[in-house]
Amino acid sequence: MKNKKLKLLWQLFSSFFKIGLFTFGGGMAMIPFIQKETVEKHHWIEEKDILEILAISESTPGPIAVNTATFIGYQKAGTLGSVAATFGVILPSFIVISAISLFLKQFMDIQAVQYAFAGIRAGVVALVIKALIKLYKSCPKNLMSYIIIGIAFIAAVLEVNVIIIIICAGLIGIASVLMAKKEGKR
Repeated sequence: MKNKKLKLLWQLFSSFFKIGLFTFGGGMAMIPFIQKETVEKHHWIEEKDILEILAISESTPGPIAVNTATFIGYQKAGTLGSVAATFGVILPSFIVISAISLFLKQFMDIQAVQYAFAGIRAGVVALVIKALIKLYKSCPKNLMSYIIIGIAFIAAVLEVNVIIIIICAGLIGIASVLMAKKEGKR
């Protein structure tokens, strides 16, 4: 039993280490990798649950990848699982940022480094769009969902605080479900 638990802890650490190591651009760019590792490869969570986990992770303080790692780690192996997964996802960034901080000033003047960062930014946009499409597919498709999406998008463009957008979207969602129940539609 102990070996099985250690193996699971190692899998959580190494999977989230890989996610943290090979994704650039923050949490939204990590979503496709998180989905592939946790749903498709290890079957730790189901496809239908990924949207809820991401919504919870986005709604709580901290980076989405760290929150997701902590949540999934805890679900699979309790407190030690959350520590293993969280440490795994943050360790690559810690190592890379520590190394870059030592040499960044010297390297930023190199044309190839500037081109590499421009390419990375373009690739991150593609990953975020892929995550958006995947999340859209699992989002409820009804008039109220489209209204919430539209209002949230306009608010984001107008640079309304993300916390306010999330809270308002949640309140509108709760209100619409309660009104639908009251009307007998659900």
